[in-house]
Amino acid sequence: MRASKNNKWRLTMRSASRWLPAVARTTGIILLTILIVFAVFRATAPFLISSGLVRSGIEKALSEWTGYRAQIEGDPTLEFWPTARVTLNQVTIREPTKNGKVLGHVDSLSADFSLLSAIRGHARFHEFHFLRPILYIRRDENGLIDWTNEGRLSKAIAQAETSSGQGITMRKDQDAAIGMLTIEDGSIEMTDDRSGDVYKLNGINADISWPRLSRPMAAVILARFNGQDIKLNFDSAQPLLFFAGKSVDAKTSFASSLINWTYAGTTSISDFSALSGNLELSVPNVPAFLAWSGQRLPAADALKNVSLSADIAAIDNGLRFNNLNFNVNDSAASGVMDLNYTAAGKPKISGTLAFDQMNLNPFLAAFSMRLAAETAIDALLNGNPLQRLDLDMRLSSNKAALGPFQFENIGASLLVAGGKAKFDIGDSGFENGSLTAHLEVAPGDFDGGGKLQISIRNADFGGLFTRLKLTGPLPMPSSGSLDLALSTSKPIWVATLSDVAGTLHFASTAGSLRQFDISAFRTLAAEKAFFRMSDVADASFDFDSINVDASFAKGSAEVKNASIAGQNETITFNGVVPFRTNGLALSGAIEATSPSDADELPMLPFFIGGSWPNPVVSPVATLLQKPIQPLPEQ
Repeated sequence: MRASKNNKWRLTMRSASRWLPAVARTTGIILLTILIVFAVFRATAPFLISSGLVRSGIEKALSEWTGYRAQIEGDPTLEFWPTARVTLNQVTIREPTKNGKVLGHVDSLSADFSLLSAIRGHARFHEFHFLRPILYIRRDENGLIDWTNEGRLSKAIAQAETSSGQGITMRKDQDAAIGMLTIEDGSIEMTDDRSGDVYKLNGINADISWPRLSRPMAAVILARFNGQDIKLNFDSAQPLLFFAGKSVDAKTSFASSLINWTYAGTTSISDFSALSGNLELSVPNVPAFLAWSGQRLPAADALKNVSLSADIAAIDNGLRFNNLNFNVNDSAASGVMDLNYTAAGKPKISGTLAFDQMNLNPFLAAFSMRLAAETAIDALLNGNPLQRLDLDMRLSSNKAALGPFQFENIGASLLVAGGKAKFDIGDSGFENGSLTAHLEVAPGDFDGGGKLQISIRNADFGGLFTRLKLTGPLPMPSSGSLDLALSTSKPIWVATLSDVAGTLHFASTAGSLRQFDISAFRTLAAEKAFFRMSDVADASFDFDSINVDASFAKGSAEVKNASIAGQNETITFNGVVPFRTNGLALSGAIEATSPSDADELPMLPFFIGGSWPNPVVSPVATLLQKPIQPLPEQ
């Protein structure tokens, strides 16, 4: 059996050896003939093809595509290896009128063309390369780009605009081939009719792959905008519908050192409310981004970085950000946010955000939001954004901070509507107690002032004073309550302490007045006309309660009916405390808590003046009875 198989194999090899040389010779002749024909064709092409034909052909092609008049000043240069390619210099696109407006200019334009078509008298071009082009375009009131003037591209876009649904049918002769477009060191100048602004991009280097009008487009664009390098990627299976202002599926990404975003889903060049997809956005340096974009936001230093990711869906008159993950500085939040329009046409942002920890400074900074005049956003919103934008946000956080103050389990709301702006803390843990607060900006284009109300119950103020490292004789109660109401008639973004008026009430339970030895106070008061508070700082005074009422006006607090009641003695005082100088001027008295102890602990009137935390004390009785003595050395 094995011998039979070997014989068959030998017969097969002998048969193949007879016809293989013949096939090889035939194949070699065919290949050689092709190479000779190709070489002859390439060698004779410059004599068969007219440079004028190629020049007029590319002028005609540009004119047909744009709908405008193409002019070429330089003579064309033809290359035939490795591909047939034409290069033209100083190409200008003008309106088809005498002395028409220049719509574009290219220093050098290169394109591949078909040799066979050129020999037959037809110029067909592809794989375009534009060197230092400049393009002038206009975005109309509807948000659409004024692409061309009845050219092939304009007609294709118009056909897509009038088509129904998401599909577009094109005849074969209309579905023109484009190929690869390469741009080197280009620039674009766009006039936006909506805002009246002019936007400029320069240093543009791009690769745009668009095989045919009906085929998908992929573009990578590098450019420089307002002094920053940017990168834009765009991919769409229906670019004509996109340019026609319709909603299409696309993926777009924007990258720079100041802002980065990626969007994948349904998009539209004219209607942002049609967005439906996933958005990733980050601003690593908010102040630098605002400066780059030409905006000014007071208190923007409180915002360091912002990022978000969300699924965007269309709702009535707006968009919803579902599965929103939001980061501000080091605080992370999740929730839902809506962007829509009120019946009056005003944009409105509403929603709920839950933070793990939150810094309240950026949210309160929103009340000083004043954009500089004549900026892009200012022109778009036509004025102060707090006047042109409504907000209705619910905020919650396990932990929150406002400067040195710490909060727990905070629930807050931010409301801007009807000419008013309000920030409310409905409930919050504060220093082992509770806090509620209300901040309101008054009407009048938000220039009418504002008011602040704070209510604190059963908080550990002693622990707060210790943590804040406050100096001087201060009360250290086990718990206390505070009611504060302040207002100003000036715009809150320019108001100072001198412009604030209001009232304060503070009450506490038992504690101690640190750095205040009441026995030493009585002894020095009997011996000296003046002494400093530091002279009685070696002990503390235990008290059972504190009650303080004060009013604020013109940069000072007027203390009324303040009392620190101990078991045996009570301290009362009234007076004025100027804020700006850390000064104080208080008159007071120390007397027995119980009238029955009045003989043993007679009333001791005194006056305290000077700078905190070491003012000067002058016993009133001593001051009246004794000559004035020089102040003791510190």
